[in-house]
Amino acid sequence: MEKSSPYQSLLKTFQRLSRFSHLSAIAGWDMFAMMPPGGSAARGEALAELGVLQHQILTDKKVGEWLQNALQEELNDVEQANLREMTRQYEQAALLPESLVEAKSLAGSRCEHAWRSQRPANDWQGFAENLRDVVKLSREEAQIRAAAKGGSRYDALLDIFEPDMTSARLDVLFADLKSWLPSLLEKVVEKQAQTPLIEPQGPFPIADQRELGLEVMRVLGFDFDGGRLDISAHPFCGGVPQDVRITTRYNENDLLSALFGVIHETGHARYEQNLPRNWLDQPIALARSTAIHESQSLFFEMQLGRSDAFLQRLLPTVRQYFGEQPAFSHENFIAWNQRVKPGFIRVDADEVSYPAHVILRYEIERALIDGDIEVEDIPALWDEKMQHWLGLSTLGNYRDGCMQDIHWTDGGFGYFPSYTLGAMYAAQLMAFRQTGAAAAGKRYRQR
Repeated sequence: MEKSSPYQSLLKTFQRLSRFSHLSAIAGWDMFAMMPPGGSAARGEALAELGVLQHQILTDKKVGEWLQNALQEELNDVEQANLREMTRQYEQAALLPESLVEAKSLAGSRCEHAWRSQRPANDWQGFAENLRDVVKLSREEAQIRAAAKGGSRYDALLDIFEPDMTSARLDVLFADLKSWLPSLLEKVVEKQAQTPLIEPQGPFPIADQRELGLEVMRVLGFDFDGGRLDISAHPFCGGVPQDVRITTRYNENDLLSALFGVIHETGHARYEQNLPRNWLDQPIALARSTAIHESQSLFFEMQLGRSDAFLQRLLPTVRQYFGEQPAFSHENFIAWNQRVKPGFIRVDADEVSYPAHVILRYEIERALIDGDIEVEDIPALWDEKMQHWLGLSTLGNYRDGCMQDIHWTDGGFGYFPSYTLGAMYAAQLMAFRQTGAAAAGKRYRQR
């Protein structure tokens, strides 16, 4: 029997890891969307155990040896890229002790599960108690990573989601946004106020909202043989490329929240469903970064979903489910969906005010991980920044303020900048689609 080369051994190992990740992803989706509350503790322990097992497999010293020896093999370009991604995964994991991996997973499960009931109850004190544990462990992880890589603790976590991105680079990008975004927001709101809108009259039955969402998913090309739509406390896209699970949440008095949640998550899902099938059990087939992932979801939500053409296509279906009413006239429906209006909730924000929500979170989580503030400082700082950016106060309103997102519950510090980076990528993709592609085609024809 011929001995496997180092690279072939790595292929088998990462295929095994991919299959464990498959199980972890589906179990995680089930925990968020289906599992009864009483199963939370046991599921958290099971997922932590699975995470430890994956960590052991990935950080085995044989993997490190294979990675070094595989550099001497004659690999094609794709295989070399796969080896690069394998090495990155190994180096990221090898920094952390097994005990920290387990503790962070358990703390995240506890915090997220409690958050589901604490947020509706506006229970900041209860949430803060769990969040402190998550922050403590996240700082510990960040310190280990920063010591190895250099840079700040926050940058070490940012690199997990957006490779080689730093807060210094983000500060330059965000400083530019800050220089013109507030005045643009003010001008747009002022101009739109000159044309009063008719608000749609609910209620909008949840069953009908779900059917509308499913129809929109079909129009957007979602493969229902490899995915499904469900309900959760916070919209998300989970599962695996062959079995993508997306969720939304419904409000009978708000038609847009669930609808655009579905459109956003369908963007994530379509990216997952179109990852290279021949390599799905290898690191090279994973999403390039969270910002690239968000560029696809925000392209669907902001660039496509709020375009005149898409809204014209959508309107007859909306009338089919919710009947005729003045708000569903052609002009009003388009203007209503394209309205810019500062609000409390990030996931419901329009394209102009959305970056303000992200920059606010970036500045707070960066200060938190770097140790400049503590958990108890978050509400006042959140209120201060909301008033500065959007003219809204969240004083005492934790539910619609600093407790609204799920990301921090499991230690996802460093993720939020991906939204604004993704929005920038999405805008550039649309700009190229509208102008650059035509110019490129013209240049090609002239050759």
